[in-house]
Amino acid sequence: MGAALLVAAAIVSEVVATLALRASNGFSRLGPSAVVVAGYLLAFVLLAQALKTLNVGPVYAIWSGVGTVGAFAGGVVLFGEEARATTLIGVGLVIAGVLVMNLGGGLRH
Repeated sequence: MGAALLVAAAIVSEVVATLALRASNGFSRLGPSAVVVAGYLLAFVLLAQALKTLNVGPVYAIWSGVGTVGAFAGGVVLFGEEARATTLIGVGLVIAGVLVMNLGGGLRH
């Protein structure tokens, strides 16, 4: 699997794990709790594999930024969390930050 696909899969795994963390009700529900552990483990394994050929700074910016936006969107859709104007501005700033981090290039080492 290409490094970019590994990062994408790591992002999906991390977002699923984060949303399951909310659904676990403080780790009191077994199913979602198991998804949390498996999801984060898989996310880190995939990210570690991608970092064999990609630089850590830009990849971490992408992984954490897209994961943050994905968790926010998932919270709105799945849990009815509110999307206020200030929150949406924050999402825009996260996206802008990821873009600025990647302007310098050098994704591959």
